[in-house]
Amino acid sequence: MAIRKNYALLSAFLFFYFFAQAMSISLLALWLKRTLGLSGAETGVVFAANFIFAMISQPLYGFVSDKVGLRKTVLWLISGLVVLSGAFFAFVYGPLLKTNLLLGAIAGGAYLGVTFIAGSYALESFVDRVGRKYGFEYSRARLWGSLGFAAAAFFSGRLFNLDPLYNFALASCAGLILLPLLAFAKIEPSADERESSSALKPADAMAIFKLPKFWGFMVLILGVTNLYLVYDQQFPAFYASHFADPKQGAAMFGYLNSAQIFLEAGMLFVAPFVVNKIGAKNGLLLAAAIMIVRIAGSGLVHGPVPISAMKMLHSLELPILVVSIFRYIAFHFESRLASTLYLVGVSFGHSLGLAVLSPIVGKSYDLIGFPSTYLLIALFAAAFWVASVFALSPTPREAPPAKAAEPDPALAQADLGGGDVAKVN
Repeated sequence: MAIRKNYALLSAFLFFYFFAQAMSISLLALWLKRTLGLSGAETGVVFAANFIFAMISQPLYGFVSDKVGLRKTVLWLISGLVVLSGAFFAFVYGPLLKTNLLLGAIAGGAYLGVTFIAGSYALESFVDRVGRKYGFEYSRARLWGSLGFAAAAFFSGRLFNLDPLYNFALASCAGLILLPLLAFAKIEPSADERESSSALKPADAMAIFKLPKFWGFMVLILGVTNLYLVYDQQFPAFYASHFADPKQGAAMFGYLNSAQIFLEAGMLFVAPFVVNKIGAKNGLLLAAAIMIVRIAGSGLVHGPVPISAMKMLHSLELPILVVSIFRYIAFHFESRLASTLYLVGVSFGHSLGLAVLSPIVGKSYDLIGFPSTYLLIALFAAAFWVASVFALSPTPREAPPAKAAEPDPALAQADLGGGDVAKVN
């Protein structure tokens, strides 16, 4: 019963957290450019600040998450910050960016980096850890996060056209719902789990930097996925530019984003089957290849319909990527350092790359336009993809048995290759 209850409560938590995330940052590029009047380069500076602060907080999030284990400390912090989102955008972020770009970028970077960038990785790592304990599949809980994002995206464009502050206010309302959901979740670490997490030292976390497998993994993370994320940052503005009326473009992007994420949720249910079949290394390479196709395609095709088709590729790539990442980490690294590996290897790696790349790519948009910049990004990403073929370690397709709580039959049917990360300790 505890398994079913925790699955339901964490799934609902993911739904409302990603609903709030979508309301806060899915149209951030449009808000910065259209509402506040920032240039491409200025927008790049703002995004860079977001990822600099996320980069600072991610190693701390990772170590603290591993240190507290299954205790809900980190989730309480994230929930409280989400509640403040409406007030922050209305009374702090927007006014500061209008009067002092640098100060506004710093304030926004601190809040958004900790709450919605690094915070999302910490939350996902926690849910994966709980899933491994209680025997439910991570991606089955995560798909509710995608549905929450899609639900917000469906009408975020229309609300944005009325007043962006409506979006930010709804994000705060979603944050208020997170608090009782977290309070009712009963996650009870065993004595061994408490002892293992409490005994963790900073030196244990730092040891991952000595592992060749870690750096092989980082070739794909620092290379392909970083370039993909910097491409995707200002994609809403690029998409809206294909419409004569910017407001129509914003609304249509909201609908498209919603459709893409609903498909993504379905793929999160299917992705473990795919990764079980081809293995985690090939799953990472497949997801990265789809990213490159989308980037290059966006630079080559013209018109709203073909550009929309490129956007829909994200719903195929992301589920395969997230399942492959957790599976790869579970097979190749020590389980008690799973959060540190995820938040340092993936989250910190992304933030480091994006902090460097965002202003450069933003300036490139201003100088040579979106399509030419996209083709350059795709070229560099392809080079890193080839390097990743040799850098990533081969991964078995079957997970070893693990000591975990007996899975709830209602959750365990159609196991989804539950030998995935959910069964690796």
